[in-house]
Amino acid sequence: MNFLDRRQARAITHAMRAEVMEDLPELAQIGNEELRRKCVEVWCLALAESSFARVSDIPGESNPRQFALKRGDQATHLRGVTRIALSIADEFAAMDPAVRINRDLVIAGGLTHDVGKPWEFDAANRARWAGDPSATGLPSLRHPVYGAHLCIAAGLPEELAHIALAHSFEGEHLIRSLECLIVQRADHLWWSIAGGCGLLQPSSDAILEARKIVPRPLRG
Repeated sequence: MNFLDRRQARAITHAMRAEVMEDLPELAQIGNEELRRKCVEVWCLALAESSFARVSDIPGESNPRQFALKRGDQATHLRGVTRIALSIADEFAAMDPAVRINRDLVIAGGLTHDVGKPWEFDAANRARWAGDPSATGLPSLRHPVYGAHLCIAAGLPEELAHIALAHSFEGEHLIRSLECLIVQRADHLWWSIAGGCGLLQPSSDAILEARKIVPRPLRG
């Protein structure tokens, strides 16, 4: 049995925190200092128990070996989703001053919604799961579920754990918060438009075709 509380994790260092900030500079836009600090910490926690040294080392894929970017990494995706989510939030806030959207939660949610990916993408984990799916499942926990666990472990607010959990199809079984809805739509839009722009590997073409999306060739 794999006792999760007995795994060896790398020490979290100031250098690791600095690299998270370097890979995800939009973290600096979070106004609440505690929220910003804990967003950095949750990524350090995720990385420390994985084989990935930094966010930009994680492959730019929606799920393992699915929707793989031709160029770019996981930080590329997280930053893009965050900018799209912010543009959605700001558009509706500007349309009517009575609209209430927590901008800090949108930024934090955009940057941490995939914090469970180091777990799901880790080569040792995937080899263990593939070795006997009847024992472990494949995977044992998808990144939305593990991401919610990490958010809780890092002391992030319930609203952020909810976004991590519900940004993918796990969220189809519950009511999404407004901030989660914004991040979820931005996330799905980002992958769809990336596919339409021809930014995904050809292995994505069949899924795109099923969604009525045809990749446009890139400039030569």
